[in-house]
Amino acid sequence: MKITRRFFAFLLITCAPVVLFSFSHVPNKVAEKGQYVAYIGTYTSKTASKGIYAYRFDTTTGRLSAMGVTAESTDPSFLVTSSNGKYLYAVNETDNFQGEKSGAVSAYSMDRKSGKLTLLNQVASRGAGPCYISLDKTGKYVLIANYDGGSVASFSILEDGRLGTASTLVKHSGQGPNKERQDGPHAHWIETSPDNRLALAVDLGLDEVLVYRFAAASGALTPNDPAFAKGDAGAGPRHLGFHPNGRFAYVLNEIQSTVTALTFDPQTGALSSFQTLSTLPKNFAGANDTAELAVHPSGKYLYASNRGHDSIALFAIDPTNGTLTPTGTFSTRGKMPRHFAIDPTGNFLLAANQESNNIVVFRINRADGSLSAVGEPAEVPAPVCIVFAPAD
Repeated sequence: MKITRRFFAFLLITCAPVVLFSFSHVPNKVAEKGQYVAYIGTYTSKTASKGIYAYRFDTTTGRLSAMGVTAESTDPSFLVTSSNGKYLYAVNETDNFQGEKSGAVSAYSMDRKSGKLTLLNQVASRGAGPCYISLDKTGKYVLIANYDGGSVASFSILEDGRLGTASTLVKHSGQGPNKERQDGPHAHWIETSPDNRLALAVDLGLDEVLVYRFAAASGALTPNDPAFAKGDAGAGPRHLGFHPNGRFAYVLNEIQSTVTALTFDPQTGALSSFQTLSTLPKNFAGANDTAELAVHPSGKYLYASNRGHDSIALFAIDPTNGTLTPTGTFSTRGKMPRHFAIDPTGNFLLAANQESNNIVVFRINRADGSLSAVGEPAEVPAPVCIVFAPAD
């Protein structure tokens, strides 16, 4: 991705000032005896799913034990949990909420013993098809990417965990060369930078990573200078992951099945690409879309999921210059791995195979990053996202 400068049209809507309250945001305590609750977001439309599911996860053995449906909800695809272990937030990936052309965002309180979720409130996401949700580093705001709406938004979190009003809505504009997939903007991912000063949004329709200044006091998003990094034409960037050192970022390109390595300047927000590699074996000629990527907490490895090849691609990361070396692919033992998550210990990777309706646990070899399956797949209808919370 090469930095370019151009004027781009955007609509910045700032709501009335948000009154902030204290919000307990402390690191998760170590789960007793290595026990966590793994919450699974799913697609409910045209599937047997009822909403959000939960499994107790043992970080010693990698075993998943079913806890059942924890919240009935419509298309609660992507999830995020608060670092104090009290709340879970989900996007409802729909295009109609209370008569508005919008999806929804739902706030839940968590019972860490039973895994049950209690709905606190639900608000419009301010755009259709919200597909990603994250928390800023203070835990006071949620950030939303509306895929069909081509927009990003931030919402305040109130003292009791409920969602407040939208602090900012920014609509992207433009299109890419792929007329079928890039007919307009399609925001697919948004998170704040490691120091919380900036928010980066990945837009599949524009082949861009847009960079915003993030105001931690109000949740406002305003265009940075430089305002974006341009990717390869038709690449279709989907998700971004930071290296633990904060100097490198990696973008997964869905349409071209590639991963791009970039340098990141936390002071200016400038991104500059220096390497792009395929996520697929050289002898694979079938259809494929990438979906998820993650950098291992050690900073040694990058993982990316392939939907079509149905695998996890593994790359070794050079600790000095951030370059990637492909070291193999591993079957996910299922179909269409839409998401995967590395557990809090860094010892396991859980792959969510959407079309084969299962979660497969893999042990991570810390010496080389390779994956080996553990136990039998856990059955979950149309899994989309996996997040963890400490279990009592």
